[in-house]
Amino acid sequence: MIDDWNTDRVHRFRAEAAFRGLPAEEAEEWIRAAVPGTFFTQGGDGPLAARMGGDPVLPEGAPDPCHPLIARVDCALIPQSATGLPLPSAGHLLFFADLELGMHGPMSDAVCHVPAGTPAAVRRVETGYGPFESQDMRTTWHHLSPPMPESFAEARWDAPDDEEHELAEELESAWTHVGGSWPTWTFALGAHPVVINDDPLLLARDDESETGDTAADTDDWVLLATWRCGEQVRELDSHVVSWMIRRQDLASLRFDRVYGHVDRA
Repeated sequence: MIDDWNTDRVHRFRAEAAFRGLPAEEAEEWIRAAVPGTFFTQGGDGPLAARMGGDPVLPEGAPDPCHPLIARVDCALIPQSATGLPLPSAGHLLFFADLELGMHGPMSDAVCHVPAGTPAAVRRVETGYGPFESQDMRTTWHHLSPPMPESFAEARWDAPDDEEHELAEELESAWTHVGGSWPTWTFALGAHPVVINDDPLLLARDDESETGDTAADTDDWVLLATWRCGEQVRELDSHVVSWMIRRQDLASLRFDRVYGHVDRA
């Protein structure tokens, strides 16, 4: 979703990149690489778009989750174009995570969609973690998210050299300079991955390509959600959890095909 604010930011970025003497062609590539995202944090007086932690609200007969609840998102409160993803238009998305550091791979029970109107109740589940302290996310915003500089360089150039990596960092600096001040977000839908040691989206694509499925479209993988765990969960401070899924699976609500990743700064 490119609203007036994001459109204005793109114009200001072009001007800033030109002022810094950055190549116009690369500035346009940076803009094309940006994807929409919806970001959540605590505070505010808006509607309850998401809640972090707590016990899951599950339909009767649904199996107990193997992992702790991370977030519960009200899909009806997310504008359909805000994330660039074919998310459900109603109901709730529940996100769970195996929090073992370094974990990456398929997770058939990491995301659950509870359709609107489904009878459901709070369920206490023992998973080894949590339940984490409940946090209401009433502050949300939607904006374009560029890739991190290293990811941009790796995608843009074959074996990028130091100058190309430096150019990617300068493009990020120009983008950030014109972006204004935003709160520190806790949870996000869509956007680009937070890359610490490995790019989780590339891991998902590489793992699929290694299966030998020549019919698979590895570019169909998208970032579904990200959790930046802060000091609220002391033993997980600085952890970043990512959920990836192929776009066609998301559109078909095939959440049994989610790919998870856990990293730490």
